Amino acid sequence: MTERIALDLPDGRVLDVQVSGPEDGVPFVWHHGTPGCSYQSADKARKLAERGLRYVSYSRAGAAGSTRNKGRTVADIAADVEAIADHLGAEKILTGGGSGGGPHALATGAGLPDRVLAVLAVCCVKPFVGQEDSFLEGMGADNVEEFGLAVEGEEALLPFLQKDREGIIEADAAGVIKTLDSLLPEVDRKVLTAEVGEDVIRNLQGGVQELYGWLDDDLAFTKHWGFELSDIAVPTYLWQGSEDLMVPFHHGEWLAANIPGVVPHLEQGEGHLSIVVASFARMLDELVPHLPR
Repeated sequence: MTERIALDLPDGRVLDVQVSGPEDGVPFVWHHGTPGCSYQSADKARKLAERGLRYVSYSRAGAAGSTRNKGRTVADIAADVEAIADHLGAEKILTGGGSGGGPHALATGAGLPDRVLAVLAVCCVKPFVGQEDSFLEGMGADNVEEFGLAVEGEEALLPFLQKDREGIIEADAAGVIKTLDSLLPEVDRKVLTAEVGEDVIRNLQGGVQELYGWLDDDLAFTKHWGFELSDIAVPTYLWQGSEDLMVPFHHGEWLAANIPGVVPHLEQGEGHLSIVVASFARMLDELVPHLPR
């Protein structure tokens, strides 16, 4: 059974949180992609429960059910995750994130080194600041336009997101593929039309119910993250697919060279969506040894 929590935060905001799995399990806090929401996929729920982990998801500030935190940085997520852990009475947690959730997972590890046992970052964008010249190389056309508008600011970006929302909010797999056409290699198209595609689409559709979570993610990615990668002192595991058109392979290569002590998995033939479907069990199996005995 999944418990849904409207979590009151110390600064007066509310965070939409979902929790499932064994009550005595160490929480695995998952940071959704951009856009995304607290929706829990059946595949992740099953694999986490099999390993005795408690599945904790949430909608980032500004996404459906969570109060906006205008001007937030990536680093600000650590305080929200700390509030989740406090509410659950969890002294220690694991954390992971995919796509736009990747930087937030890294920020959680950097900001909560005494609570985070290990970090998983999947298809994670690299920092924009300091990497402007190469950041967009290899991205699909839609992402190039989206990040270009994000650099210009909220007023420039919001109409673009509203247009894409129309192609996602009530679409089936074919409609989502059409909207995201320039961002989907064949290996990811197959994921969207497979059984697990429904979970991916429901997460996307929940993520565009309200646009400020998506908007503020993009704005946060194009400024300083609020922490340095050198601040990460907990075990970190990085996964990236060579066919990814949302977050190009070179982002993973750069992060692999710049996160202290990271264990990289630079997978040939995998895309942005397919890598999680193919390898989530392997990802978790790397984290489990960090659990307290």
